[in-house]
Amino acid sequence: MISPTGSTLDEAQAFLDQYPDVEGIDVILTDAHGIGRGKIIRRHELTGLYGAGRGMPASMFAQDVAGDDVDGALATQNDGGGDSRCWPVAGSLGFVPATGRGMVLVTMFDAAGQPHPGDPRAALIRQIARAKAAGFTAMGAMELEFYLVDRDRDADGRYQPARYVLTSRRSRHTNTMSVDELDEMSPFFDAVYAGAKSLDLPLETLISEYAAGQYELTLRYRDLARAADDIILAKRLIRTTARRFGMEACFMAKPFGHMSGSGMHLHLSLADEQGQNLFADTAEGALAPLMLHAIGGIRAAMADSMLVVAPFLNSWRRFASTVYSPASNTWGQEDRLVALRIPSGAAKTRHFEHRIAGVDANPYLVAALTLGTALDGIEAQADPGMAGAEGAADHAPLPRTWLEAIETFEGSVVMRRIFGEPLHQGFAAIKRAEHDQLAVEVSEAEWRLYGFVV
Repeated sequence: MISPTGSTLDEAQAFLDQYPDVEGIDVILTDAHGIGRGKIIRRHELTGLYGAGRGMPASMFAQDVAGDDVDGALATQNDGGGDSRCWPVAGSLGFVPATGRGMVLVTMFDAAGQPHPGDPRAALIRQIARAKAAGFTAMGAMELEFYLVDRDRDADGRYQPARYVLTSRRSRHTNTMSVDELDEMSPFFDAVYAGAKSLDLPLETLISEYAAGQYELTLRYRDLARAADDIILAKRLIRTTARRFGMEACFMAKPFGHMSGSGMHLHLSLADEQGQNLFADTAEGALAPLMLHAIGGIRAAMADSMLVVAPFLNSWRRFASTVYSPASNTWGQEDRLVALRIPSGAAKTRHFEHRIAGVDANPYLVAALTLGTALDGIEAQADPGMAGAEGAADHAPLPRTWLEAIETFEGSVVMRRIFGEPLHQGFAAIKRAEHDQLAVEVSEAEWRLYGFVV
């Protein structure tokens, strides 16, 4: 059989030749939440995966974050619960030194051989194809912010930032952009970079972020599909490596209420068939109209899209303190307080940065909605509106709560068109089920405040 993703048996054989001692390969299918589901296969099974694909149930796209089926999402599938065919994502096979196993991403196809309508990666590929039909190549990169967390809780039973690997000290200070802090954690990050090299994963700059235990890794700019794949691979690499160092990597948007939240900023531009940046400034030095139209399209649908960029209850805690976490429908140049920022830099590399998504969001869905609404704006020649905070009044207010975001997404014609009916309906059903489940949970804070007082 011929792989519909462009993956080849030569890729599998080259891996087996390069790593003769590897006996297991993690096969990763990304669900609606961005969580890796799948299996670990043995060495002799790898060529079969590349030669004939591998069956997996599409019901994985109908699961909540805990892996339980959601009836409303299952109702979007008509396969009787049988397996659909998964094929490797070309170029994603690599070796993870921390685990001693290989790792490969897969994407799902239905019985007719078409991309499965519930697969988040397929939604992105459709928007990339739409851009290609219009003469555009979508380029991008995402930043990855996260915490390293100690397995041992503090005296009050709460999670806490991890100790430094090199010295076993623990910092309680913010230490933004501290090089010494990076040095004290360097054995761990050296292992992460070694894994990235084996995975052909373009991890670049490492930063000590805006809180104790928080870090940021940037990734090299490239085609948008690979950029989204990079986030899935990077999160798994960081998580598995951290475990081998006695820590846990945390990709919650707001793990500590009094500390900085973690984002996943998406940088995006469009190139022509020759690779020239179509968002580059005009000859007169003005911002490219194409980029401004794209920003206008994203702003027009921003309220509808908030569930995608903030998909969990915890996601909304990140917006409680909006310093560098803008929850507003705004844009501007070299302004980190707006949602859509145009960074300074060389005119030929001009692009914009979508700053709202948390690191807990699914990178395929974030990239699909950003590209899709940008294309909508280009087609409509949308006006970006006034720059800065004053421009927020140009559009309807954004949802203020998770439930409001769910309801807005459910009723959105734009989101239904971009993601397709099954994925749109299934994602909404999953999120409503999660909301309803958490709505009946009584928290420890409620017991502490109200239990024996009121």
